[in-house]
Formats: sequence, structure tokens, C-alpha cells
Amino acid sequence: MRVPLFPLPHLVLFPGQVLPLYVFEPRYRELLTRVQAAEEPFGIVRILRSREEAPLPLAGRVARVGTLAHLVRAETHEDGTSSILVVGGERFQVQDFDATHAYLSADVTPWPLAPGPLESAALAASAEEAVARRLLADLLRLRPADAPAIRDNAPQEPLLLASYAAALLPLSPEQREQALEAPTLLDRLDTLLSFVPAGARELN
Repeated sequence: MRVPLFPLPHLVLFPGQVLPLYVFEPRYRELLTRVQAAEEPFGIVRILRSREEAPLPLAGRVARVGTLAHLVRAETHEDGTSSILVVGGERFQVQDFDATHAYLSADVTPWPLAPGPLESAALAASAEEAVARRLLADLLRLRPADAPAIRDNAPQEPLLLASYAAALLPLSPEQREQALEAPTLLDRLDTLLSFVPAGARELN
């Protein structure tokens, strides 16, 4: 399917994450108009290199993996800019870019997480829940001052807990993208665990 893209520096959107955005450039105002009219999602991809670092067209400077962003709310201001709220949906891979419009679009293929390597779905789910609990425990140790709020707001579902942790851990954009690209949910949880600073990790 073809989706309009909203490239952003330093940002990786995960499924279930809520993200506020301020739309001010004319090309992205046009993108927002299209999204609202068609009631379709758009894609968020990370800008890998700035124009100064690599004087290439935008298509040559963005990641080829991103996440669909579903519009939750949009408020248009008197000057034509908009404050919007989106929620992360499915991960995708870019197959080909399209520069027909002022904004960048792409033909993308949905990239769902693969089933875990365990033969039993019940065992796989149990392993995911166990790693998710460990990840949350590490996160609470890492941020003790915020522990009550983190505990109260932490999702129960391992997929959403992974997204929650990715937003709160002190990760580089490259580390967040590595977690997003993990082939299975268990791999994503394990990847995030590996990025927890040593002082906050659960002792084995």
C-alpha cells in the first residue's frame, strides 16, 4: 500500500505509543489534509542523516522501516498550523519511495512481528510475559523517583509494555530502531533488556 510519510529526526514510533506533533511546514499541512480527507494513516520514519551530513534527496536520508501513525485528534490554528495527536500502529518496510507530491510517500509492506520460536503458543506467551515483567522491574529500579507513576501507567500486554519501556529508557535513536526491527516480540523485549544500564538490571 502507498502511504504519505512524515520523516522526523531522532524519533522512532512504536505500536501503541501516543505522539503529539506540530504541523507547520506547507508540505505537511498538505499531508494532513490528505490524511483527514481519506481517513487513512500516514507513516513515521526516522531521518538518518541531515541535509548537511548528506546532501541527498530526503528519500536517501530516511530509514526504510517505520510505523503507521493513526490520527486521533487534530486542532488547526488560525495561522494554518495544526497540533495533532497520533497513535502508533503496525510496523512496515518501505519498498519504494514516491516524490510525486510536495511530501514524500512510499509503497510499504506491513511487517508484523513473527511468531516466537517456541512450538507452543502458550509457552511463547508465558516467556514474553516473564521478560516483560523483568523489563518493567528494571525500569522501576532505573527511575525510582518515577516508580509509582510508571507502575500505575505500565500496560499489561507485553507488546505495549515494550513500547512503553522504549519511550522511557535512555536509548539512542539507533537503539530504538534496533528494538523496532526485532523479528519477534520476545526479541524486542530481550533487545530492550540489553539496553538497560547495568546498575538497574536484575541480578541473576
